[in-house]
Amino acid sequence: QVQLVASGGGLVQAGGSLRLSCAASGSISRINTMGWYRQAPGKQRELVAVITDAGSTNYVDSVKGRFTISRDNVKNTVYLQMDSLKPEDTNVYYCNADGTYNSGGRWISWGQGTQVTVSS
Repeated sequence: QVQLVASGGGLVQAGGSLRLSCAASGSISRINTMGWYRQAPGKQRELVAVITDAGSTNYVDSVKGRFTISRDNVKNTVYLQMDSLKPEDTNVYYCNADGTYNSGGRWISWGQGTQVTVSS
């Protein structure tokens, strides 16, 4: 199995910054895409940002220019730098990754979620 452990959420005032981290561990041979999603109560989980193993990134329009996704392939960790935070960014943020096991099979895993609260 592959475990993803997210950290870095918290309470911040509007205009502030937070940095989320998510570390993958387990029998990992390769990690392909890593990403961050968010979900508000009663709403569907939405993609915030993704990064491929080649470093290509994609963002939801609402965070472009404010959030930056990056990864450390040595540490098997993905980061989300969130700047100029707005109250509407308040959500539970989940990390996600997919790849292959050392045995050759494929895996997809989700982190446990970390709360981000932005006060106005």
